[in-house]
Amino acid sequence: MNTWNDLPGESRWLGLPDMRAMARDFLGFIGTRRHYGDLSKHRVLHERAIDIFDPELARQFLIDHHDAMIRYERGTEVFSQSSGQSVLVTEGAIWQRQRRMLHAAFTPRAVSGYAGLMVDATRQTLDRIHPGQTDMDALFTGLTMDVILRTLFSASAAQDSQAAAEAMQTLTHLGLREMFWPFSPPAWLPTEHNRRKRAALRTLDDLITRHIEMRRQSPATNANDVLAMLLALRDEADGAALHPTEVRDQCAVTFQAGHETTASALLWWSAMMAAHPHAQLRARDEVTAVLAGRTPTADATAQLPWLTATLKETLRLYPSIPLLMTRRTTADIEFAGYRIPRRTLVRIAPWYLQRDERHFDAPEEFRPERFLPGAAPIPRGAWMPFGVGPRVCLGQHFAMLEMTIIAAMLLQRFVLSIDRPVSLNPVFHISLRPEGGLRLMLEPTSQCRGAADATMRVGTSQAIP
Repeated sequence: MNTWNDLPGESRWLGLPDMRAMARDFLGFIGTRRHYGDLSKHRVLHERAIDIFDPELARQFLIDHHDAMIRYERGTEVFSQSSGQSVLVTEGAIWQRQRRMLHAAFTPRAVSGYAGLMVDATRQTLDRIHPGQTDMDALFTGLTMDVILRTLFSASAAQDSQAAAEAMQTLTHLGLREMFWPFSPPAWLPTEHNRRKRAALRTLDDLITRHIEMRRQSPATNANDVLAMLLALRDEADGAALHPTEVRDQCAVTFQAGHETTASALLWWSAMMAAHPHAQLRARDEVTAVLAGRTPTADATAQLPWLTATLKETLRLYPSIPLLMTRRTTADIEFAGYRIPRRTLVRIAPWYLQRDERHFDAPEEFRPERFLPGAAPIPRGAWMPFGVGPRVCLGQHFAMLEMTIIAAMLLQRFVLSIDRPVSLNPVFHISLRPEGGLRLMLEPTSQCRGAADATMRVGTSQAIP
């Protein structure tokens, strides 16, 4: 049996020269390891790591060896500062209990009950849009936060959306920075970093606590939201409810996981629609034919296959989470013909798996037809924007329904185009965002000559497929 030492790959000077490159552009650094092959080794000081670039190997590792791995401790330490001991960071029996209980709140059937709340939030946001040049980052960030607040707490929470979105963005950006520090600074240190973190955490905690207390004091027996589901959950094993702290933590992680990533996906999707006007026109024609002016329902993803395909192809090219949280092995394992020692870090990047020319024709091009019913099947593991295995994203059905509803309602009202050259450079900030944001022209469909007339002039520093 080959050992970790037999894997291809090298690390000069114990990987010390790599540390700055990793902090500056972690996703880009991972890409430099591809030339060693589908499985390669890397060392930074005392840490051993492997990078997996083959979809089947990635899937095999995440599924077959899930009971011999935990999430990278530094990552869970940083994320727990905002999400507490939620399903995002817990391990072992606690994680299994939380996962088992929360699954009921995010099944396709349960998610369908949130469709009306998603429609209401989208309608009110679109009603406020003035035709013309629009900051799409601000639009989707505010809208997805409003959707999350409504699906968590039912009542309109527009007054909370901006503050909550700003707090989550602050925590996300500060958290990514801390990921590359050996430890987080003590909370009592009077640094600007700590001041901003405390203010953002206070905003988030006050908002969640206020809504939970309102619900406990005046239970809404007919509420059809995530908070009602969380409060009603009972463990099948012993009938116990979630502890109040767990309810708070699961609300917090819903903010973190369900807002930032969805806004990122919609941002890239809008760029793809503007860049590919014929794909946009086909999506609009489908929406018009199927909905006939009505708002989307819980069946939107099944009723709108082309629109759904444009979203899935966007997630292939620009996955919201381009790099899965690093795993650490908790025991020696045999994997792909090698004995991987305990405490090895394992890194998997959907960004590279989903752009592999061995599995996708013209992988850099935007081709939604890859995801239409009847198309050639996507190789296992080659498309994993929501992860795979026991840790697959709980909210994947929620995210797809939310994105489809928002996209359909946007296309019912507006044609997306751009009136000036743009340069889209993907930047990794936990989720993937265009550097400098994105501004598009939104013209009412009734006043536009047709989506096929819209064009997008792309800058030379970053080609858009």
